[in-house]
Amino acid sequence: MPTAELYGLRLRSALPLPRTRHAAGPADVEIVRGGAAQFSAVRRALRPPLRSARWFEHRVLADGRRYLRWAGLFEFLVAADGRCIVARRLPRAAPIPRAFETYLLGQVLSFALIARGLEPLHATAVVVGAGAIGFLGDCGRGKSTLGAAFVSAGHRLLTDDLLVLRDDDGALLAAAGPARLKLFRGPARRVLGRGVRGTPMNDRGGKLVFPLGARGARGPAPLRALYVLRPRHGHGVMIRALSARRAFVELTRNTFNACVLDAPRLARQFDLAARVAAAVPVKTLTYPRGFDRLAAVRAAIEADVSS
Repeated sequence: MPTAELYGLRLRSALPLPRTRHAAGPADVEIVRGGAAQFSAVRRALRPPLRSARWFEHRVLADGRRYLRWAGLFEFLVAADGRCIVARRLPRAAPIPRAFETYLLGQVLSFALIARGLEPLHATAVVVGAGAIGFLGDCGRGKSTLGAAFVSAGHRLLTDDLLVLRDDDGALLAAAGPARLKLFRGPARRVLGRGVRGTPMNDRGGKLVFPLGARGARGPAPLRALYVLRPRHGHGVMIRALSARRAFVELTRNTFNACVLDAPRLARQFDLAARVAAAVPVKTLTYPRGFDRLAAVRAAIEADVSS
């Protein structure tokens, strides 16, 4: 099996992954196919039993493994040390082409990252010039749409939804994720063009997954700035630098994966937030909503980065 690199990890998978950069050396995470009997034994051991009506289930087993299930789609086991992910498509799962890899390489892989001591942020990032800029904000703030606006203007997407940072001789490197954006159909067509084709994330409607191919970055980039999105109705774009204290608060609010809340993980969150706040400009970006305003918002950010 070839070894692929995503988020700075070497992944070896028995299941299909999107086209990624091949990596040399031993795998950091093995992704293997699980059987019905294996997962049945795990489910019998869960207390309290699973609730069949719940869309998402997350449980911690006695040996530290984590069981994850999305109703009607798939179930996973993540090793306590994050080095192995066992995956299984549920019987009669909806035939959604890119749903499996989207969950595997987002929510599921975040548990492996955290188990390995890496702290992901909830962000979309693009490469502008020689460095990366990231967009932080709650769901619905427009991170992916703004990322799409940069891609449409010729910049490369670095990652969407999950941002992993690594130290590099005192600087922070932002790792490349899958070359895809998760967008609603309307915004995708308005920003990326009517010719784009997406596939559903799940069988519940909502966002689609849009592969970007060569428009995605193939490797890491030094992090130059982070912008906390604050869309509003009105005119004008306003960018303001945050103090280190306010930046720390925003960074801790925008961590990825709220299921893992043990003390070591929380300590890593605080440590990462403090390091990023001290090393990288973190700014608020207040901007007008509206697809016709995106070009102006993008231009304001480009000018801010180059200043």
